[in-house]
Amino acid sequence: MNFQENYLSSVIFEFHRYKTMGDKTFVQLTDEDILWIHSATDNSIAIIVKHMAGNMLSRWTNFLIEDGEKPWREREIEFEATYTSKNEMLEAWEKGWNCLFDALEEMKTLDFDTKIKIRKEEHTLVEAVNRQLAHYSSHVGQIVLLGKMIKGSQWKSLSIPKGGSDAFNKRMFGKSHGPF
Repeated sequence: MNFQENYLSSVIFEFHRYKTMGDKTFVQLTDEDILWIHSATDNSIAIIVKHMAGNMLSRWTNFLIEDGEKPWREREIEFEATYTSKNEMLEAWEKGWNCLFDALEEMKTLDFDTKIKIRKEEHTLVEAVNRQLAHYSSHVGQIVLLGKMIKGSQWKSLSIPKGGSDAFNKRMFGKSHGPF
């Protein structure tokens, strides 16, 4: 496997990992939960998803021939109006991710020196993908944290739960891994 194939395989895996974290959070939430905000200046999960979907569609639609900041994108509205239901939010979530994954598949046939523009600034494909991987992972982290805050003691951990490292290590390695 060459560098380009390895890189794309790795980032596709990571994007899927973050999407899955969001998916597993959404399963635990209700229509009301996705609208919860901690304070008046904060974003709800629904708003964060709306922003992510808008960004994904803008960045990855016709990414080879158009700037990643599309004239039809209304970024500020992403932070104002929200979805009316969890189902509506999930439809937008899936649409955004599908757009990204389609673009990543298209990259398999491209030279990594190919330049694309985001807000009139040139990026290599690797720079553009890394930029968005960092952006999306930070927002998924916000979604997970909000989900955990909303559900409190009813939250189902998405990874090794607090206090569960020894049990996890026993399952993985057949023994406890202590400090020595």
